[in-house]
Amino acid sequence: MSHIDIFTLEIIQNSLQAIADEMFAAMRKTAMSPIIYEVLDMGTGITDAHGEIASSGSGIPAFVGVLDKAVKQILAGHSQPGEIEPGDIFITNDPHSGGVTHLNDVVLAMPVFADGRLIAWTANIAHWNDVGGAVPGSLSTNATDIFQEGLRLASVKLISKGKPIRSVMQILHANTRMPDFMEGDLWAGIAAARSGATRLAELAGKYSAAVFLEAMNDFMNLGEKVSLKALQNAPRGRFAMQEPQDDGQIFKVTVEITEAGMTVDLRDNPDQAQGPTNLSRDGTIVAAQMAFKAVTAPQAATNGGTFRPLTVLTRPGSLFDARVPAAEGFYFENLMRVYDLILRCLAAHLPGRLPAGNFASVCATIIGGMHPDTGRLFTLVEPEIGGWGGEAGRDGNSAMYSGLHGETYNCPVEVCEARYGLYVDRMEFNDEPGGHGKYRGGRGIRLDYRVRSDGTFLTCGYTRSKVPPWGLEGGADGSPNYVEVVRKDGSSERYSMVSGLTLGRDDVIRVRTGSGGGYGDPAERSRAAVVEDVRNGYLSAELAEKIYGVRA
Repeated sequence: MSHIDIFTLEIIQNSLQAIADEMFAAMRKTAMSPIIYEVLDMGTGITDAHGEIASSGSGIPAFVGVLDKAVKQILAGHSQPGEIEPGDIFITNDPHSGGVTHLNDVVLAMPVFADGRLIAWTANIAHWNDVGGAVPGSLSTNATDIFQEGLRLASVKLISKGKPIRSVMQILHANTRMPDFMEGDLWAGIAAARSGATRLAELAGKYSAAVFLEAMNDFMNLGEKVSLKALQNAPRGRFAMQEPQDDGQIFKVTVEITEAGMTVDLRDNPDQAQGPTNLSRDGTIVAAQMAFKAVTAPQAATNGGTFRPLTVLTRPGSLFDARVPAAEGFYFENLMRVYDLILRCLAAHLPGRLPAGNFASVCATIIGGMHPDTGRLFTLVEPEIGGWGGEAGRDGNSAMYSGLHGETYNCPVEVCEARYGLYVDRMEFNDEPGGHGKYRGGRGIRLDYRVRSDGTFLTCGYTRSKVPPWGLEGGADGSPNYVEVVRKDGSSERYSMVSGLTLGRDDVIRVRTGSGGGYGDPAERSRAAVVEDVRNGYLSAELAEKIYGVRA
């Protein structure tokens, strides 16, 4: 039972959130790369002394579940007295050792001390453009082990007592094709970690370290109570789902919900892949945490206590619990598959609470080469936006990021054309059919990048390119995600997974992301809604008459 008055508790808890948000703003405003300051492929957070997440800034939802696991690995790897001191900052990116995601996502974590003891950590994560490896951008669909994907950093001390460790900085510089961008993004992360640590120390100094720690513990317990209360309204039982994938594999999940918690069982799944689509166990836990949050209390604050009622079962050596030296560059596609599979499993048992399937892919698009105006190497790393599923009472959202990317933004055309050797010829809603229903799925996009110089390359990793987003309650399935390369001579090629594809001047990279699944019988959609769809460019007049029997 807490001995602190409720007002002090609220002040400290809200201060933690404000500090995480301030860290996010500091990192965004000082980063070098558009993937960070425009797209917001980043995250910030605060953990307690043991690595349990206490609060987080905006950005990618999946990153909230990364920072706590990274800090716990740092604590495990530096357990001797004197190995963690005031002013230290640690760096990690290895998914096999606490980095969780892939080598491009770099975590910085800083311990916070008060009254001579460790009371918390500040941490952040961001996508770095290049960390070495076989190809520019470090993401290769041909990678067969993690050593081909770049520099591995397993909980390494980067700054000691406030001073950078020169040898570590030299290693970082020597293992990237874009050292100026690397250095700019690195110091943005350092600034964010330090600013958060300063604020936390001030907060603990104001109320005392003992009160600060008790308030944080109380906040964790509240997170658990909120989740348990939400589970009281969930259906009890054991539910199973299996789904075919684009490559012909079958993914399976069993979800059991009791009054005491939720268990997600993913043990009956394929062995780890030879390619780069593997997922660490920590990454699989992140996917399950996102789904758990979606079906319990999505609007409530998230902390370590939130996920105490969740148990995740995996099989070592499987696709969802890959072991060294598994490649994990495109881990995010199977993280999305796990998240989507759990929601699909539960959708039929939570009527009216979950939407139909969405385009459910990061649709990672990497384009690199020599900028024709500046002569500098460039690497565009762009997750793409697509359509979400319809749901009871409303159409799905159009042109939004997947559940993994959440509160992020696409790179503005002006920034893209200025920073990268490309023109953006078109960006509009994808007009391919799919997602029809009483409440239609949201539309994906058509995005045309025109190449400005020979020797440019394309790497992409899309799923749901063959198996479309699923409809619900009689709604139609959505449309697929894919890339069409239209050559200067008019010939075209279609891809969903490709690495280092060579492109020439005036070739066009045409991205098409899918529409979400429809909800309910299309015959029940109102005529007015169909006419409005045609007017807004969501639907052609021909399809309006063919699918809905409405002339518009």
